Amino acid sequence: QVQLVESGGGSVQAGGSLRLSCAVSKSTYSRYCMGWFRQAPGKEREGVASLDTDGTTRYADSVKGRFTISKDTAKNTLYLQMNSLKPEDTAMYYCAAAKSRWLLLSGYWGQGTQVTVSS
Repeated sequence: QVQLVESGGGSVQAGGSLRLSCAVSKSTYSRYCMGWFRQAPGKEREGVASLDTDGTTRYADSVKGRFTISKDTAKNTLYLQMNSLKPEDTAMYYCAAAKSRWLLLSGYWGQGTQVTVSS
């Protein structure tokens, strides 16, 4: 069982930055693909960024150039650095882990952390 706990959400004005963290309970999480998803009220959940075990990163077009996914293996923590935030980035953000990126939606999930961006 892998437990994920997100933190770092909050309220920020447009143009600001936040860094989300996802603490992972299992030290072997380096063998898992990790990802960040978000869901805004009334909208479907969407993938934001993913980090494969080989270090490959992928981003949704809407966040490319603004968000950066990374991990600190020593701290068992996944990060999402979010810069130049926009009101449309407002959502609940979740981190996820799975043996492959194709399985993230059905993998392990955290409880989420709220991000609110005001104009």
